[in-house]
Amino acid sequence: MTSRLGVGAFALAALVATVTSGCGASQVVAAPDMPTSPLPAPRADAEPTADPKPADPAPVAASATTSAAVEKTPATHEAPPKEVSARHVLVQYVGSERAPAAVVRTREQAEALAEKVAQRAKRGESFTRLATEYSDEPGAAARGGALGKFTRGKMAPAFEEAAFHLKVGEISGVVETPFGFHVILRTE
Repeated sequence: MTSRLGVGAFALAALVATVTSGCGASQVVAAPDMPTSPLPAPRADAEPTADPKPADPAPVAASATTSAAVEKTPATHEAPPKEVSARHVLVQYVGSERAPAAVVRTREQAEALAEKVAQRAKRGESFTRLATEYSDEPGAAARGGALGKFTRGKMAPAFEEAAFHLKVGEISGVVETPFGFHVILRTE
């Protein structure tokens, strides 16, 4: 007995077969028992119909390129900035990427400290002073957490998303990346 997949089952099979590669792009991989068409093969003895229904288009997996091409624009309909400038405080923990041996706090302790820094910054304390006092990034104290200008694709994705959505002078909430927890101040 041969089983046939309907359009809905094919879409589900294609979705289940979506694989995320190491670079973040998605691709659809056909399973060995998956048909190449979303519709059953026509029977040899079937008569053509006068008004055939068009086939549903094959499912398409979103790719990183497709997702990156669609950017959110602010309600003012201004074009998103091509580059921004920011300062940040990085609070690391044992196990975060590039954390120096001197960092001995847990992830939970780091997150709580970053929350405290964000609250103090939003109350108006000097961001430069907070970066000097709390940031674990090498050289942050000397720069007051300044990162200079950067374009999309230069920072960790969560950091970039937060920085590009802030208004000039706005301070983010706590943003987690593989490097730890960040509090970001957009300066340009």
